[in-house]
Amino acid sequence: MAITTSTWDPSQYLRFSNERLRPALDLLAQVPLDEARHVVDLGCGAGNVSAILKQRFATADVLGVDGSDDMLAKARAAAPGCRFLSGDFTTWAPETPPDLIFSNAALHWVTDHDTLFPRLLGLLAPGGVLAIQMPSMHDAPLRQLQNEIAATGPWAPHLAGTDFARGLLPAGAYYDILRPRVASLDLWETTFLHVLTGENAVTEWASGSSLRPFLDKLPPDLRQPFRDAYSEALRPHYPRRADGTTLLPFKRLFMVARVGHQPTPATP
Repeated sequence: MAITTSTWDPSQYLRFSNERLRPALDLLAQVPLDEARHVVDLGCGAGNVSAILKQRFATADVLGVDGSDDMLAKARAAAPGCRFLSGDFTTWAPETPPDLIFSNAALHWVTDHDTLFPRLLGLLAPGGVLAIQMPSMHDAPLRQLQNEIAATGPWAPHLAGTDFARGLLPAGAYYDILRPRVASLDLWETTFLHVLTGENAVTEWASGSSLRPFLDKLPPDLRQPFRDAYSEALRPHYPRRADGTTLLPFKRLFMVARVGHQPTPATP
């Protein structure tokens, strides 16, 4: 199972916190639980979604799991009513079966969803819910140009083998993986039209997420030239409008799966 490892800058990621939060709210609105005792925010990042989960399920034990120590430090400050721990998405297991595993914009960083997602279902309490949102941008210029720019220029030797514009499975494949294992399943896709402000706004957006694996491998003197080349390549695809804003169409895949009241065996 391939796992992306990179550093995360919480401040850069949260520059667009409103835009990044909206999909989480849309996902949470479809979670069919009136109450929950144990809730897990898998890939909790800076903890802003963990705090919202605690508001929704006020009496629940809300646990945030993430692989970035910097993000977890931010999360502990942002959501003191929640617990947080460092963990690997592919091996983490809860002490108590959760009523809800909620994952917003995290699981696209790992592969082998055909085994990971059934394993997560198997961790749930009877009647529990797995709610997932993932960006589906692998074929968009935002992601494709990262690979193209990485392969040319003085930074190319440092970025050899760096390719993180990985695609999701087709939506129908997730249906086939999940539906036989659950009592109910809701799948949908949404394209958000983010209105960004500032110079090189799309580069700034990517610098908080998908561009990190590239920037992390570069020596300091090559990071800005790489960003500049990426910004120049993006410009025809995401032009700045007359009012100074930049429109970023951003497609996301959502799924809400609820297991039956008989436990689902975990997949090894």
